Formats: sequence, C-alpha cells, structure tokens
Amino acid sequence: MVAIAMLATAANAQAAQKELPKLSALIEPLRSGVTESQVFAELAAHNEQRRLALRGYSVLRTYQVIDLKGKVHAEEVGRMEFLAPDKKTFTVDSESGSGVVRHMALNPLINSEIEAAAGKEHHDSAISADNYSLDLLGEQQVGPYRCFVAKAVPKRKDKYLFEGKLWIDVNDYSVVRIEGHPAKKLSFWIQRADFVRQYQKIDGFWLPQKDETLVQVRLYGNKILTIDHRNYVVNAGQSNDARAIVPEAAIASTSSH
Repeated sequence: MVAIAMLATAANAQAAQKELPKLSALIEPLRSGVTESQVFAELAAHNEQRRLALRGYSVLRTYQVIDLKGKVHAEEVGRMEFLAPDKKTFTVDSESGSGVVRHMALNPLINSEIEAAAGKEHHDSAISADNYSLDLLGEQQVGPYRCFVAKAVPKRKDKYLFEGKLWIDVNDYSVVRIEGHPAKKLSFWIQRADFVRQYQKIDGFWLPQKDETLVQVRLYGNKILTIDHRNYVVNAGQSNDARAIVPEAAIASTSSH
C-alpha cells in the first residue's frame, strides 16, 4: 500500500485508459463447510508458522515507472535483503531514467519498506477479522494454485487497508493474489489507485512475485508502477547479529551516477 502513496510524485504526462491484468479462469462453487471465521483462523495460524520459520531471504527487485504507451520513465534494479525479525537493506545494482522520479518516488518507496520492517512506522494492515470482513465468492484456479476467492471489505477508512478481492490457497491458507484499491483516498492529487499483487511459493514460503499499480493523478493522467521480484534465496547463510539499519542510508549503490 505504501507503494501507491509514493507514486504520486512520479506522474508527469497524460495517457489513455488501461486495465491491470485479470484472471481468465471461472469462479467455481465453494466447497461445503468453509466459513469466514475458519479462513481467518487458518490464515493467522499458517502465517505465524511461516513467520517463525523464515530466518531471512534476498531477492532481486526491478522497480519501474511506466506510461501507458510503454515508455519507462525511471528504473531501479537492486537486491533487497531481509533478516528476521526486522532488518532490511537494499543495494542498488543499476538505475536509469528520470533522476527526479527515482528520488521522489522509488527511493522513498524502498526506504518506507525498510522503515516499516524495522517497526518505525507501524500500521495494522493484516488481513484479519479486526480489519476486514470476507464475503466468500467461490474457488478459482490461479496458475498452479487452487484458491478460495473472497471479497474483502475493510472495517474502517484507512489508506493502509484495501477494498477488493483476495485469493487464498486452499491448502496453505496463504494469500496468492490481491486486487483492489485503497480503502481511503490517498491524497487530493491521487484520484484513483488500482493494484494487483501476485505471490509465488518458494521453498515453502509465499513471497511477492509481481506488483502492478495503476495510478490516476489529477492534472497528470495515468502511470504504472511495477515491481518484479526474482532470484530469491531463502534461509541461506543468514546471521542473527545483523547491524541496525538507518533507513535514509540503507540504500547502497554499486552503480556509477
């Protein structure tokens, strides 16, 4: 959700309408005995199991801000490293395009993720009964994953919550996909922000695969922020004595400027 807010400063040209990717598989009837309370309970239990087992990971990230004609206005590529319970660092491998967009949108987005991991800005955005009610719609295939499909209705107007749909794996009770928009308007400048996040299963852990956010910015039109997550390395060689992170200095660069 922070990614959506950070993109507001990245838009600088008008563009035509575009839709984010949709699923083609039909929604099938829900199996018997599945209830909202059961889904929330299983989500919480499985998430806690995975949290305790995940010591750390590293992932190659590609951030891009693109107009609806496909032109890349800014790109940043680097490796995000996470060490449980709350340490993240990002090392830039390459960057191109508008320095203003990178400085005003991409770098604050990366730093905000590091700060959130460290607990400096805690926001309760968990998919839980405290934050959402679920309207179970049925079951649907999402790539190789069989999922429960639910309409998620936030219980309060909060920009860190979303309104939309989510897909939950029927075996692992992990979120596989989310589609929606923020439950609260982000700012005067952002008229609409629609996003899709897809997850993937790697070594038993569900981790982000791709994020796409379509933002309509007042006076400036539409832009798309994409984040690709590739080449994960999970629970390999992490140490428990990681250094503390200062978010403003947490983005290291190996590229020339």
